[in-house]
Amino acid sequence: MQCPKETQVELFDATLPAGPVAKCCPQCQGAWIPPEHYADWQQRQGLNDVSEFHVTVLPSTLRLDADPPPLDNRAALCPDCRHYLVRGRVNLQNLSFFVERCPNCKGYWCDTGEWWILQQLRLHTHLDYIFTDIWQTQVKQMEALQRERQATLDKLGPEIATKIFELAELLESHPNGDFGVAYLMRRFDQ
Repeated sequence: MQCPKETQVELFDATLPAGPVAKCCPQCQGAWIPPEHYADWQQRQGLNDVSEFHVTVLPSTLRLDADPPPLDNRAALCPDCRHYLVRGRVNLQNLSFFVERCPNCKGYWCDTGEWWILQQLRLHTHLDYIFTDIWQTQVKQMEALQRERQATLDKLGPEIATKIFELAELLESHPNGDFGVAYLMRRFDQ
């Protein structure tokens, strides 16, 4: 089996750290995770129900000291069935990369270092989730909230912004919180 990125290099059997059995490339350090190995690993971990999985770490707010994989932008064919691999983007504060998946056989390709990053994000247990509309929507919503929070900090400064955030939490959890919001809006309409 040939490496999808270094097409002349033969993959060898290995096990990813705290992960499934994979086929690794000695040249680019990437890893091909056959779908049956990934499914077996998920089952042994008790992780086969994606419906209960939610984004717990917002990728765009996490900063990891990692270099972008040098071959991440290189198009690749599945080493098993030769279909083009599709890409799911993962954005970090200082790094963006793609996890790749075969649309036919459902195997995954992680370029060098990506498995470790996915572990830090707690996404390694459900790689298929990266390719769903639900995950992409959750991440966009969380990123929009983070941008709004940062804009509030920038415009009001940390002291007032912190008080605003605390007040927002209090009003959200209070049964008549909407009255407090209406009161503040009336104050600014005058």
